[in-house]
Amino acid sequence: MVLASGAPAAPGRLEDQPDPTWGFMLGRGLPQFALEAVVPVLAFYGAWRPFGLGAGVAASTVASLAVAGIAVRRGHGLGVVGLGTVFVLLQAAVALVAHSTTVYLAQPVVFSALLALVYIGSVVVGRPLIGVFASAWYPFPRWFRESAPFRREFGMQTLVWAAFCLLRASLRLVALLHSGVGGFVVVSLVTGVPPYVVLVAWGIWHARRTFSRLEL
Repeated sequence: MVLASGAPAAPGRLEDQPDPTWGFMLGRGLPQFALEAVVPVLAFYGAWRPFGLGAGVAASTVASLAVAGIAVRRGHGLGVVGLGTVFVLLQAAVALVAHSTTVYLAQPVVFSALLALVYIGSVVVGRPLIGVFASAWYPFPRWFRESAPFRREFGMQTLVWAAFCLLRASLRLVALLHSGVGGFVVVSLVTGVPPYVVLVAWGIWHARRTFSRLEL
C-alpha cells in the first residue's frame, strides 16, 4: 500500500494477514449476516400469527439477543452489538406499552432511516461505519484501519449503504401502511437478504480490488 505523504510508517504488512479469499471472508461473515437479517423477522411472524403480538415480540427479542450473543462469542465489536441489543429491547418495550403491531414494526423503519444518518455522520467525522462492520468479514490490522486508503474505500461504501437504508425504510413504511403485517414481512425479506447479499458481495469485491492495487 502507498500511504499518503507524511503518513507514519505502518508497523506491519497486509501480506502478513490471512489471504483475503472469497471463501475465507464469506465463511467468517456470512453466517452472522444471515442470522441478523432473517431470524428475528421470521421468529416474530412465526409467533405473532398464531399467538399474537406479545408472543411475536418475545420470540423476535429472544432471537435477536441470541444472535447478539453469537456475535460476541465470535469476537465482533461490543459497541456495535451492544447498540443493536439496546434497540431490540427498546423496540420490544415500546411495542408492549403501545400494544400495537404497527408501532412495533414501524420502529425498525425509523431505525433504518436514522442509521442512514449515522452512516453519513460517520463519514463526516472520518470513521466510516462500514469499515467497522468490515472487520467481521476480515481481520484488518489496526494500523490499516487508521490509514487514508481504508477510510476512503469504506467511506464510499458507507454512503452507498446510507442510500440503501433510506430506500429500504421508504419501501417498508409504504408496505406497512398499505399492505399490513404480511406485506411488511414480505417486503422486509425481499429488501433484506437479496440486496444485502449483492451489496456485501460488491463491497468485498471492490475492497479487494482497491487494496490489492496498494503497495506497502
